[in-house]
Amino acid sequence: MNEILEPGMIVRHPDAPEWGLGQVQSRIGDRITVNFAEAGKRVIDSRRVALELVDMNTE
Repeated sequence: MNEILEPGMIVRHPDAPEWGLGQVQSRIGDRITVNFAEAGKRVIDSRRVALELVDMNTE
């Protein structure tokens, strides 16, 4: 799933809903940098976490 993520896409972390929505900043290899509304910038290891893509048309 994470391999389709591109900068600008909106995601949420399935194990940290309190972080709120996040915008993908970059994806380099297995590392995805996301700027979350409530947790700031986080680097996610995509081998461990499958971020959930958010459809802003249904939010």
